[in-house]
Formats: sequence, C-alpha cells, structure tokens
Amino acid sequence: MNPTGYREYRAPGLACLWTASLPRDAEPFVQRVVPDGCVDLIWSDGGILVAGPDTGPIPAVFRPGEEVVAVRFAPGTAPPVLGVPADAVRDGRVPLRDLWGGEADRLAEEVAAAADRRGALAGALRGRIRPPDPLVAAVVAGVANGSVREVADGLGLGERQLRRRSLAAFGYGPKTLQRVLRFQRALRLARAGEPLASVAYAAGYADQAHFAHEVRDLAGEPVRGLLV
Repeated sequence: MNPTGYREYRAPGLACLWTASLPRDAEPFVQRVVPDGCVDLIWSDGGILVAGPDTGPIPAVFRPGEEVVAVRFAPGTAPPVLGVPADAVRDGRVPLRDLWGGEADRLAEEVAAAADRRGALAGALRGRIRPPDPLVAAVVAGVANGSVREVADGLGLGERQLRRRSLAAFGYGPKTLQRVLRFQRALRLARAGEPLASVAYAAGYADQAHFAHEVRDLAGEPVRGLLV
C-alpha cells in the first residue's frame, strides 16, 4: 500500500474513479500532483473540490483518518459537467458550491451518507455527462502526432480560434496541452521501466536534456523522483 492508500478504478465515461485514505495514527502526508490535463472532483468531509487542470506541481495534503473519494475526467470532458470552461478552474482547487451552489452541498451530503460513496459520487456525476466540444478528440490525437499548425489546418480553424476553444475545453492552449500530454506519455514509459534515453525519443522530445528540462518545468523535480 502506498502512503495514502491510493487506488484507481475503471469507470465508463470517466478517466477513472479514485480513493485515498490515511490511518488515524499516521502522520499527515503530502503528495505532489503533476499536470495530466485532467479535472478531478474530490469529495471529503469538507465537501467537494474541483481540482485542475494544472500547469505545474501542486501539493495535495492527506490528513490522518481522512477518506477521499473522487472522479477524474479525461482532458476536455469536464466543462459540460461543471457548467464552466476549463480555464475557469485552471490551477485551482475550487469548492464545487462556488459553481453549483446548494446542489453541491446536497451532493456532498448524499455521498457522506452512502454505504458506497464511490458509487454514489460516480452515479450522480454520470447523469450530468454531456458530449464535449467536438474538437476535443481531434486536438488530443493531433497534438500527439503533429504540430499545432497542422492540427488547426486539419480542423479548418485559425490558430487563434483553436487556442480559444482549447482554453475552454482543456484549460490550456494547444501548445501547453501538447507539453502536458507528452510529459504524461513519457512518464508512463519511464514507470514501465524503459531507459530514459529511449523514453525521450519515444515521447517526442528533441533529446534527453530537453526531456529533463520539461519534467523539471512541469513537475518541479527530476524524473527519477516521480518513479518511486
């Protein structure tokens, strides 16, 4: 078990569900959260927070005896659920009540009272899922394989229009989204045991020095610190 008892679960329509907890006799634990392009809705005794999308590392504090239940939305899919563009919550930890008012408090109470808190939160939010902006899938696929200019041309959009719609959908412009998704792709390869030089090449970095610089910029520490 890791220090926060963190677990992920598959969930249709969502990137995942996750839970975390600390024993009551443990010390508080601080987890470094790094950018992944996702938005999380996180329930705890204090209510529900909207987290991300992040542009840099943000500490998450887990307290002894605390239970956390959360849903994670894949890049570009949260705005129809939240009712606000993604850049409105970029780098934020925003109480859901600021967006939904009393409905957020009622949902938090329902989750607190449920025997299956994970299922209760996921079920309530799944009922609000709507199709994202049609450009989401094309942009995610496009920035993984080409330049922002090529993505814009393929969608028949100007670069300014693509940036405006990307900010609303992802919280990032397409260039930042490309950096974040490339970083996550590299992190998956590194965690699978690939040599770092091979990771840099496979993920699309110019060289290993470029890879190291991007990791420090986005995660605030060397890549080896993210592999433990």
